[in-house]
Amino acid sequence: MRPKNSAAPPNFIIFFADDLGFADLGCYGHPSSVTPNLDKLARGGLRFTDFYVTVGGCSPSRAALLTGRYETRSGIYPGVLYPGSIGGLPLNETTIAAMLKPLGYATAAIGKWHLGLGAKGTYLPTNHGFDHFLGIPYSHDQGPCANLTCFPPDVKCFGECDLGAVTVPLMKNDKIIQQPANFLELEKAYSDFATNFILTSTQKQQPFFLYYPSHHTHYPQFAGMRAAGRTSRGPFGDALLEFDYTIGDIMATLDKTKVLNNTLVLFSSDNGPELLRRSRGGTAGLLKCGKATTYEGGVREPAIAYWPGRIQPGVTHELASTLDILPTIAKLSGATLPPVALDGLDMTDVLLRHGRSKRESMMFWSLNPSKKHGLFALRLGKYKAYFYTEGTSTVPDPDCVAPLQFHDPPLLIDLESDPSEHYPLSLKERPDLQHVLEEIMKVKASLEASMEFGESQIAKGQDPSLQPCCNPECSPKPSCCQCP
Repeated sequence: MRPKNSAAPPNFIIFFADDLGFADLGCYGHPSSVTPNLDKLARGGLRFTDFYVTVGGCSPSRAALLTGRYETRSGIYPGVLYPGSIGGLPLNETTIAAMLKPLGYATAAIGKWHLGLGAKGTYLPTNHGFDHFLGIPYSHDQGPCANLTCFPPDVKCFGECDLGAVTVPLMKNDKIIQQPANFLELEKAYSDFATNFILTSTQKQQPFFLYYPSHHTHYPQFAGMRAAGRTSRGPFGDALLEFDYTIGDIMATLDKTKVLNNTLVLFSSDNGPELLRRSRGGTAGLLKCGKATTYEGGVREPAIAYWPGRIQPGVTHELASTLDILPTIAKLSGATLPPVALDGLDMTDVLLRHGRSKRESMMFWSLNPSKKHGLFALRLGKYKAYFYTEGTSTVPDPDCVAPLQFHDPPLLIDLESDPSEHYPLSLKERPDLQHVLEEIMKVKASLEASMEFGESQIAKGQDPSLQPCCNPECSPKPSCCQCP
């Protein structure tokens, strides 16, 4: 319990959407999204226009957020982790939760972990600084679609899901409590769990950190009775609304427990929209392409920071990233930074004073990074240079499906005048830009020289015996892995 006269340390909540595009929220311009609670946060908080994740993929983006380090350092590459993956986020990586634990913080994670399961739950959140975990250890589409009921009344999902995998489990800490997970009741379970966590922490006068990486709005979408059929946007809109309702529940709990004014709430998404799903994949609006690319639509995300009395409402055009969350929380909490190479920068000046960002550049590796190719793209100030481009999604824009292409000289884009990246600048027509390109190449060389690639955790491969099964001795697998 805190001494009577000491100031209460701030609490922290991170809401992290899944496959949500830059233009998917009403407060970012979507005309038919229904997100009253996120819109309220945007009105009362700071909305970012130039906020980035490190990469357009689920597992590596999560690793970067939680560690403040590029995924290449922690080894969460290439691609994403699977139910039977042997590797995971290395235990010597310090997460935000682990950083806060020495200060007495209660820590909890709910939702989509996707940073590894491993043998005997080696890589679960409870081994990465979190006291509590309720969620699915990987992506909810990494299981057979036939076991996923998306929307009442009992409408089955469709799509290509992993028919040879176990049904998707719901875990509490390191135990499977339900397999397959009941998706119609899942969001309510998360909301109840988060509410109880906050209530318990405040009753103990204990500061807390809640990390909620949602399954929404990753395809195939789902929603329970509270949100199903409630929007004009269809499955994507209903799933987004369900996430928004949970955010509203959590914000109401902060108000009820009288800690709203002492809690920093951050919202963003892991990567851009999965455009191959068309209307069920989300939208990046005027930004180019989407998930799994280094174009703006794949890595620039909606982001909101909310803290009544500390953060003044407004919009910032300062450059910021999920990498910056760990050092910012360290500054605000007084936590000691991990003794490793960090890529994040403290952004308290941006949050609390609407000041200038310490971040001048942002670099982007592909989902399949290598020392051979190096950086795919780099933003410096308002300019972004592409050394390689590669598409991935089935969409009308041919650049979004184009094969790997090397650019020498790099493609140079002015993101302020051309956010859709339609018009690469010509050095022949604009010789004055030569110095810009020279500065970009200097920054690129410095960043690449400082990058130490960690051992690839995903390259360790998969072992089917590691797929979670609530009845490990049953047969035949995977179909027998079912528990109430």
